[in-house]
Amino acid sequence: MATKVGVVGAGGMLQYHAAGFRAAGAEIVAVADVNAEAAAKAAKEWDIPQAFGSVAEMLEKGGVDAVSVIVPNKFHGPVAIQCLEAGKHVFCEKPPALSAPEVGEMIAAADQAGKRLMFNFNNRARPESYAMMGFVEDGTVGRINSAQAKWIRRTGIPGFGGWFTTKEMSGGGPLIDLLHMVDLAMHFMGYPEPAHVMGQTFDDFIEDKQFKGPWGIPDVADGTTDVEAAAHGFVSFKSGQVLSLQVSWAEMVKREEVSVVFQGSKAGGKLERLFGSDGLDETAIDTLELYVQEDGKAVNRTIEVEECEDMGRIRSAQNFILAIDGKEEPLNTPDQALSLMKVIDAIYASAASGAPVSF
Repeated sequence: MATKVGVVGAGGMLQYHAAGFRAAGAEIVAVADVNAEAAAKAAKEWDIPQAFGSVAEMLEKGGVDAVSVIVPNKFHGPVAIQCLEAGKHVFCEKPPALSAPEVGEMIAAADQAGKRLMFNFNNRARPESYAMMGFVEDGTVGRINSAQAKWIRRTGIPGFGGWFTTKEMSGGGPLIDLLHMVDLAMHFMGYPEPAHVMGQTFDDFIEDKQFKGPWGIPDVADGTTDVEAAAHGFVSFKSGQVLSLQVSWAEMVKREEVSVVFQGSKAGGKLERLFGSDGLDETAIDTLELYVQEDGKAVNRTIEVEECEDMGRIRSAQNFILAIDGKEEPLNTPDQALSLMKVIDAIYASAASGAPVSF
């Protein structure tokens, strides 16, 4: 019998979740949104039979086995816990929650319910990431000693005064919003346990409308803008591995760049997405490279994979259903989400105190 999925949130990410769930053989039976009109519109657009104006009503009447959570960051934890306590599997958008302690509460709820909890770290599901992970797992790369994670934008603030720029709602700015490359680097590294973190944030340009991105949400005239525009950090792990990171919505760089670069004991590598000046997916170029030594010579290999314009979003949602059905291993675990949020919390704490944070 097909897994019956309900979606909380009628926003733009619904299209990818719906495509992925259906590709895995699931049935999307309901959508809920606090804006009942938006829920009804989304249900009609994506051929979903039921629309609800509240999560509680959907859980009671929707007949769902699993729930996809696509809401502002502040509500990730509460909605996920509500669904888990109702006995439903949960697939939650990134970031996992506002903080590591909140992720801990979500994990406790999942353990108590005996249900699967996963997060949409969709960049792990890109063809480039699968290919690179293959080189890690087959020993080609060896031990990754150091890595550099980067998601930088020159003009990429997703609206002013809305929930993205309100720390109480979002948990922070680009560091928590664009956490994908930090996660991907730690994924390649084997998710080692962090030991020390040092970080700094910058708020230059965060109120300058010249730095707004070509997408996002409308500005709110009297809204709050109290998050960073850029964050830089350094993580040392108990394993001896190290990670540096640079994440920004607005920073004086040449172009938007999304990348993980690493140096292994046998090979190095780079997974990169470069955007055109408009910052849109249609102008992005994806590349995957491996750096090795052969017969005393430096050899740089370009790895060709299939194109994936949605950056793994559909495949990530598909994996959630296949993991529930026992047909695939989950692409991420709750413990990894907790570790990632601990690193993010520590970077913010270090930036606030001006001192390193030790675990």
